[in-house]
Amino acid sequence: MTTPTPILPELRARATRAAHPTEISCVCGASTLADRPDGAVVRHGDTVAKAHAPGTDPAGLDLRLAVAAHPDLADVLLRPLRPTASPLHDRLVTFWPYGTPVDPDRPEHAPWEAVGTLLARLHSTPTHRLPPALPPMRGPLKAARALSRLRAAAPTHRAAAPILAAWRTLPPWARAEVPYDHARALCHGDLHLGQLVRHPDDPAAWRLIDVDDLGVGDPAWDLARPAAWFACGLLPTEEWTRFLAAYQRTGGAKELGLDDPWPALDVPARALTVQTAALAVTKAVEAGRVLDEVEEAVVDACARMTSVPPQLGPDCAK
Repeated sequence: MTTPTPILPELRARATRAAHPTEISCVCGASTLADRPDGAVVRHGDTVAKAHAPGTDPAGLDLRLAVAAHPDLADVLLRPLRPTASPLHDRLVTFWPYGTPVDPDRPEHAPWEAVGTLLARLHSTPTHRLPPALPPMRGPLKAARALSRLRAAAPTHRAAAPILAAWRTLPPWARAEVPYDHARALCHGDLHLGQLVRHPDDPAAWRLIDVDDLGVGDPAWDLARPAAWFACGLLPTEEWTRFLAAYQRTGGAKELGLDDPWPALDVPARALTVQTAALAVTKAVEAGRVLDEVEEAVVDACARMTSVPPQLGPDCAK
């Protein structure tokens, strides 16, 4: 059984005070939404408090909060309740309104058109209008950390070899070994359906959440996880088509609006496949269980990568 994060009681108290600054008594429901090493999230009524990962850069997080609060992104990102993070022991805490997430038990109702539309709006936001010195999108760094976890936790697992071999086929920028300066769009950095909630004041409207990886970078990275699922056979063609069509219709990145966007998507999709497989094996080993059918499919996709080299254009090698 996972040991609860020690700061959870105090994080709940912070959420309560944020929800009721006058300290009036309440009958609000309180719950823990997430309790992971990289983030603990609690809810009190309509207020959410998030304790970010240890070592989170305060200046970088405050810049990301400023972007989430920027009026140009009011129809894209959920706006934080406070403009800056506050310390809690060795963590930083941010506060947000609660929005209803996508129902994980009803994947057939996933709002893929909304995801595509929101990403296109995010990527087409003029960065010169946003706070200066925005940090880089952390997508490649998260992939590299997933591989580090695999090497530390499961280096002899039967799936480790094909995953590591697939990782070595990727260019250095996709492994976070060198900067990637070709594309400078505003990106989410960790896009998946869990990062989507209904707006608290308009349940018909969706917003993106979780700014930890927000920054400038390659917009293809934000489409890479759905692209990887589609390539692995885990996302039906109809849903992928709805997602991509909505993105292109809304006017996202130029290179992703072509009839064939795969030359731009190929490397990021491969990187997200390897990241997903690495995390799946690591978590399975830590839990003492075998891989499930979906996890096996992702590992199999990694094995196929070593026989089909990535589509590398002159810019992808940066």
